Parts: sequence; structure tokens; C-alpha cells
Amino acid sequence: MQLYLPIADIPVNVFLILAMGAAVGFVSGMFGIGGGFLMTPLLIFIGIAPSVAVASVASHIAASSFSGAITYWRRRAIDPALALVLLSGGTIGTALGVWTFTLLRSLGQLDLMIALSYVVLLTTVGGLMFWEGLRSMLRVRRGMAVSLRRSGSHGWVHGLPFKMRFKRSKIYLSVIPVVGVGLIIGFIGAIMGIGGGFILVPIMIYFLRVPTSTVIGTSMVLTLVTMVFATLLHAATNHLVDAVLALVLMTGGVTGAQFGARAGQKIRGEHLRLLLGLLILAVGIRFAYELVIRPDDLFTIREAGGAA
Repeated sequence: MQLYLPIADIPVNVFLILAMGAAVGFVSGMFGIGGGFLMTPLLIFIGIAPSVAVASVASHIAASSFSGAITYWRRRAIDPALALVLLSGGTIGTALGVWTFTLLRSLGQLDLMIALSYVVLLTTVGGLMFWEGLRSMLRVRRGMAVSLRRSGSHGWVHGLPFKMRFKRSKIYLSVIPVVGVGLIIGFIGAIMGIGGGFILVPIMIYFLRVPTSTVIGTSMVLTLVTMVFATLLHAATNHLVDAVLALVLMTGGVTGAQFGARAGQKIRGEHLRLLLGLLILAVGIRFAYELVIRPDDLFTIREAGGAA
């Protein structure tokens, strides 16, 4: 059954898009991440323009984060003050990301930039996560205790000025690195179409020393607001958000996430990290392969100018 996507300007198999949404939703539910790092490449691999994929997936990530943020809010597992400081940098980073996105599109370099960003980010993060998960598994098999940095302990970042007390997380921390982290995540998310949770959560735990009890919920708030902001900016400035595509993806994603959450509860933590690292690394390698192989069509007709 073919479905025409008005913004992407191509027909697609609706069952394929639903299956992709369900598969990414399953992965998101299993690993507790947004899934944008996987959904955007999959859309690009089936022929959807990278610019449309990035802009449309942002709305899908926002919808997925909404239900999770509500759940964590009810559990009082969100630090409102920390979320606000992160958002002060996140909204600026998102605006800068969309501006850079528009500039690269006008120069005709957007597709290359998106591909290179995915290659660098995913191979690096995936490799590190795979190595860390493998080391944890080896420690467990040898009967060694897995050493983790205790959240709440102090490092050099805690010596920076302009400190603020975050009562829900029970930490006393400078707002400088918090704003900086939000800015980076917002910028990356706007350009690459990812929520950034798989980057943000480790940074908050190991760099900012935020307790794990408030990390995931607070990161979901940042993802929700920045992705809504990115969607609005992409729709207003670039006119690239395909509502039909986003709706079909959300339908499949909500279904798959329910099964993924159940499956994730049955797998050990180190195994989850190893599997997630392999998945991220595989997507990064596939992007690198796409950059170096000879394309079937050496020429293509595509609008190189800015937004209409």
C-alpha cells in the first residue's frame, strides 16, 4: 500500500514506515532513549531527503518524549530548576542549529554535513558504549565489582563560579556547564534530528554528577521542549516538516515502545549497553559506507537553494 508524502515528495510503503516506527519504538522502549539517532538514518536509507528526515523526526521525538516526561513528573523524578537551566541553553542551541541547518541547505552542503555528523558521532559514541559494556561483562564473569562513579561526588566542574542549588537533585553546581550542555544538545538535535538522550544522560551522570533518580526525567523535559522548538522553527523557516510521515511514525513508535519496555526489563544492564553500542556503531558504519561507495545514479536533480 503506497502513501504519498507531500513534503518529501515521494511515495512510500505505509507498512514499511509503520514497521520502522515500531522497530525504533521497540529499541527506544528497551534502552530508554529517544530513537532519533536510528529513525533519521533509516528514513535517509529508504530515499527520503536528509533535510526532510531531520525536520520530520524532530516532531516524532517530541511526541515520544511527552508521555515519558509526564510519567516522570508524576513520580517527582524531574528537577524543575535543573531543567530550566538546561533549557536556557537548549533553546539557544536549537535556534543556532536551525540557523546553521538553513545556511548549509542554501549552500548545498546540508546532506554531506548530516552524513558526516552521523559518522563521527555514532561511531565514537557507539564504540565507547560497546567497549564499556564489554568491559562490564568481563568484570562480572571474573567476579569483579563494577566500579561506577558515585553521583553527587565533586570534580573540577564543581569549582566553577555562578553556583546554584538544585534541591530536587540535591546538588550545588555552577550554571555554566549546565547551560553549555543544554546548548550543545539543542544544537546537535536541530541539525541531526536526534533528541540526544543517549549523549545527555551519561554527561549528566558522569560529568555533572546528577543523581540517577532525576537524570532521565530531566533529560526528557529538555528533549521535549527543544524538539518542539526545532519542529516549529523547521516548519516556519524551511517548510520541511512532513506531518503525514511524522504521524505514521508516531503510530508505529507508540506500539513498539510498549513491547520494548517489557523486553528491556529482562536483560542485564551491561548487556543492554553492549547491544546499544553495537547498534549505534552499526548505523555509523553504514553511513560511512554510503559516503564512499559509488552511487547507482551519478547525477541527481535536487533544489539547492534556500527555503521557498
